[in-house]
Amino acid sequence: MTFRQLAYRNVLRNFRSYAAFFLASVVSVMVFFVYSMFIFHPLFEEEGLGTLAVRGMLIAEVVLYIFTLFFLFYSMSAFLQARSKEFGVLVHLGMTKKQLSKMIFFEMMILGSISTAAGIAFGFTFSKFFFMIGREIMELESLPLYLSWQPFVLTIGAFASLFIIISFISVGFIRTKRVLNLLQGYWKADEMGRNSIILSVSGIGFLAVAYTLAAFVDDDSVYTMAFIIPPLATIGTYLFFTHSIQALLNLLKKKKTFFWDKTRLVSIADSSVKLKDSAQMFFIVTIVSTIAFLTVGTLASFTSYTGDFRESNPLSLIYISFEENPQEDEHINLLKNQLEQKGLAYGVAQLTVKRQTSAASGNEVDILQASQFNRLAAMLGHEVVDPDSGEGIFIPYSQESLAALNETVTDTVLSESDVPLFIDDAYPHIMFPNHTLNANSIIVNDQDFEAIDEPLTGYTGEQSSFTYYAFDVPDWTATLGIGNSLSDRMAEAFETGNFDEIAFYFENPGEDYRWFKSSFALMLFIGVMVALVFLLAAGSFIYFKLYTGLERDRKQYALLVRLGMTEKELLKIVNRQLVPQFFLPWTIALLHSCFAFISLQVVWDEFAELSILGEMAAVLAGFTLVQLLYFYLIRWRYIAHLQAS
Repeated sequence: MTFRQLAYRNVLRNFRSYAAFFLASVVSVMVFFVYSMFIFHPLFEEEGLGTLAVRGMLIAEVVLYIFTLFFLFYSMSAFLQARSKEFGVLVHLGMTKKQLSKMIFFEMMILGSISTAAGIAFGFTFSKFFFMIGREIMELESLPLYLSWQPFVLTIGAFASLFIIISFISVGFIRTKRVLNLLQGYWKADEMGRNSIILSVSGIGFLAVAYTLAAFVDDDSVYTMAFIIPPLATIGTYLFFTHSIQALLNLLKKKKTFFWDKTRLVSIADSSVKLKDSAQMFFIVTIVSTIAFLTVGTLASFTSYTGDFRESNPLSLIYISFEENPQEDEHINLLKNQLEQKGLAYGVAQLTVKRQTSAASGNEVDILQASQFNRLAAMLGHEVVDPDSGEGIFIPYSQESLAALNETVTDTVLSESDVPLFIDDAYPHIMFPNHTLNANSIIVNDQDFEAIDEPLTGYTGEQSSFTYYAFDVPDWTATLGIGNSLSDRMAEAFETGNFDEIAFYFENPGEDYRWFKSSFALMLFIGVMVALVFLLAAGSFIYFKLYTGLERDRKQYALLVRLGMTEKELLKIVNRQLVPQFFLPWTIALLHSCFAFISLQVVWDEFAELSILGEMAAVLAGFTLVQLLYFYLIRWRYIAHLQAS
């Protein structure tokens, strides 16, 4: 029998043990290949959403590659530890360390080749399905399946190099072991060792401080805390698993009425050993799970922004004409013609906005005429206003400002035109995007509006007013391409900083919405795929650790059976050992994520004044459901392995 044959038979004989490792590897390769298919798609050009898709997936591939390297290294070290007795026997029978290393190298390359081939096969098989998702997300007319050598070469090259690196690392790991150490196996002793009281308290203390800072973060401190809280939480998590848990278990052991109760003695005693030995693994699983939660949760929170976008942008097209704009009529006719060519129903309201200074605050204010405002309100299906002479109505620019303005009473005078106004009410709907009118905007009746005949201090009459064209298109997301020439001129002016030749402002919220929605959905798609690999790997870490100690657990199970324990009692012991291993790191990861989302909510409040509670609850609930399913699957296989003894 050659070494290649021996390695091949070892892989087949231990394939059940390699199942979780193989599954995670195949999923990693599949996701990497699917991203490569997107990156090299001939329809993606270096502009617009295509650039976002390519860059996002390139970043995801780099992250996925680095994480898979780490994951494979950890999982292979766990398998090699579990097979240490087998290696010890082979070495004792005369196999040299060089031959042993050669055998392990061949095993890794066989596994790597099968995983890569299976991952590419599944990836290409489901590429059409992912292209359909991508087409809908990016709202493309078509995204056909194609065949190119580039995705295959990139994926094979990336994972071939990855498995070669892991093979050499694994070989180095085995070479450091003596024959006696190999024969002793992984579980050499169950001695707990002493725990540091200071470090045990510090672990809980660091977490408590991190959670407290996250809970009370505000607009002024949120960005500073972003550099303080993660290190505190990371250090606290490590100390919690390596020291604090053992200190808490030791306290339980001192309560004999609790500790010496039926099967609890065996469960807690054995869990103490496993929790101590698995502390670093729990730390890794917690951090990986937290990253997955935060990645998907943060990207999912962007969907809240797309939902809030329409509320804060009620108009479908906006054109504002400033002084000396000879192309005003030409541009308005262009927009109308383009809407008609697309067969889109629309309405347009023209408003003249005058600028004055409020004597009460000294700030500039925008003044709108009630009759013109009512035409827009009727077009949008809102109630009209009828302010009396000398009375004004605030125009809110956000829901938060609406609540504040409803509680504001102002008695002022428009300084330049000497028009007195009393304002104690706000319009109940958001009518204009907050960046297109002054934050201080007021509706007055027609007589007061006509009485405003003096220019704003320091400006000419033409500079003290502008014309606001508000378009309402019921099918507002269908305005893609409307006014592109105007948008291009504005983009050029912003890029060069030269606004001398541009006397207008144009905005197409429908097109912006489609871009935001597609971009955020695409990032969420990318994040979910990467998080899937992260979570699968996190669960696999626990499976590997269980498999590493499987031989010892089988002996313990057989001993307990001979001592007369019933199957029900044994299953209770198994559950008490498995539940902490699966759900303790999961619970800490959930706590980390919940407090991180509190800080994220502060950031969103600053930018968009929206709540992300629903998205966060959905993400955490979804991941919890996945973890429960994974727990029952691993529990079923673990119990089957124990009973097979």
